[in-house]
Amino acid sequence: MITAPLTVGFDLDMTLIDSRPGIHATMTELSRVTGRYIDADAAVTRLGPPLEEELVRWFPAEEVAAVGDRYRELYPEFAIEPTTALPGAAEAFAAIHDRGGKVMVVTAKYGPNAALHLDHLGLAPDVLVGWHWGPKKGEALREHGASVYVGDHIGDIQGARAAGAVAVSVATGPISAADLAAAGTDVVLTDLRGFPAWLDGYLAA
Repeated sequence: MITAPLTVGFDLDMTLIDSRPGIHATMTELSRVTGRYIDADAAVTRLGPPLEEELVRWFPAEEVAAVGDRYRELYPEFAIEPTTALPGAAEAFAAIHDRGGKVMVVTAKYGPNAALHLDHLGLAPDVLVGWHWGPKKGEALREHGASVYVGDHIGDIQGARAAGAVAVSVATGPISAADLAAAGTDVVLTDLRGFPAWLDGYLAA
């Protein structure tokens, strides 16, 4: 049985929230204000890595930092309202809190914009860490003693591994269940609705 204090980390985009409509709208507006073509339909199939990895597809490298700042300025107006919570997100948070645990969100997204999403959807983590991706997520997870990290991307598995945490993957993002399993995750759930039952088994082991 697990006796240490329980802390569970979650990724944000396509793990807790379906941010595709909001990101699509923000990319579309960014294209309009910069006069540069961006295929927003394609962009929302690649969610997970830092924004700059997408922007470099559409802008010269020397412009990416400034364009990224402009995107983040536009984001609150265009991305928050259309974004919805994914099935089971609120219940996953409640399952942890009901068992005396703490919830972290560790995301590659700019922290203040991540907070806007969580506030808008009534999701209240105990800790929010932004601008962390891949193995760097492990730094935040380790700092806060997280024993589990839940995400939808191979980069999230890398973050869990870097922290020595259990990697729980949900097949709600761009990576298939088969590819998540092949990448070495510890468990694959269809979505977060399966998380409370998994958590009970984990705590009882």
